[in-house]
Amino acid sequence: MTRKDGLLAMLVVVVWGLNFVVIKMGLHNMPPLLLAGLRFLLVAFPALLFVARPKVPFRLLAAYGLTISFGQFAFLFSAIKFGMPAGLTSLVLQAQAFFTIILGAIVFQERLQGKQLAGIALAVIGVLVLIEGSLGGQHVALLGFMLTLAAAFSWACGNIFNKKIMQLESRPPIMSLVVWSALIPVLPFFAASYLLDGPALMWQSLIAIDMTTILSLVYLAFVATIVGYGIWGSLLGRYETWRVAPLSLLVPVVGMASAAWLLGETLSFTQMAGAVLIMAGLYINVFGLRVRRAVAN
Repeated sequence: MTRKDGLLAMLVVVVWGLNFVVIKMGLHNMPPLLLAGLRFLLVAFPALLFVARPKVPFRLLAAYGLTISFGQFAFLFSAIKFGMPAGLTSLVLQAQAFFTIILGAIVFQERLQGKQLAGIALAVIGVLVLIEGSLGGQHVALLGFMLTLAAAFSWACGNIFNKKIMQLESRPPIMSLVVWSALIPVLPFFAASYLLDGPALMWQSLIAIDMTTILSLVYLAFVATIVGYGIWGSLLGRYETWRVAPLSLLVPVVGMASAAWLLGETLSFTQMAGAVLIMAGLYINVFGLRVRRAVAN
């Protein structure tokens, strides 16, 4: 990977890591489902006027949009709104990698390797340690964890539909898929917000929208989604997957560091131990025991 592309990859990692702090800031004056709906509305418009519609069956496009967009971000935004710390959210959400592996084994009969089973087991222990260190007798904390895990599972389901789409003969460009699938969750988000938050709160939030919320929406829609996925997709198109994908392991590192710096979030010793276990599980899942073998040689 060239130095320029390496810097672009690190830029995406930083952008996606800051994403969680931006979400928390955007939610201070707007209900989560309305904020998510506006985010995807901005992703779709006006970009779809300049991006060709992907040649994908509607059922697959709808399934992708309802899982990786509606399901993931409905749960994610709600988790943060209900008190899940932004830094921990960035880490727990990475459970999507393990959910994807398990679903891939079920749907595509992919064989699980020993490193994947070890990584999953270690990450599960890490999540349990995190929960133990974070509950503190508060029901909201447990709700936040469960919603974040639900978001990770929705992301994993979206990954499965993404693989089905990419196996089509008319494989669509990633930006075409991102932009046009963003249309799918807009109405479900607004309908869910209408039912759960009520029209009065929705209208009040729109009238009283402030610059912090507006800048958060711009960041989430254009910087994190359009720019982030555009650069990441181009890197995956030019380099082997193993060169690019592991860099996403740095996203929760940036997420936790930025949350500590900008929001003053801190981790207890038990929470830090759980975070280390999850990161170790992610590392083993991607790299196995390469370091150990290299040392042995």
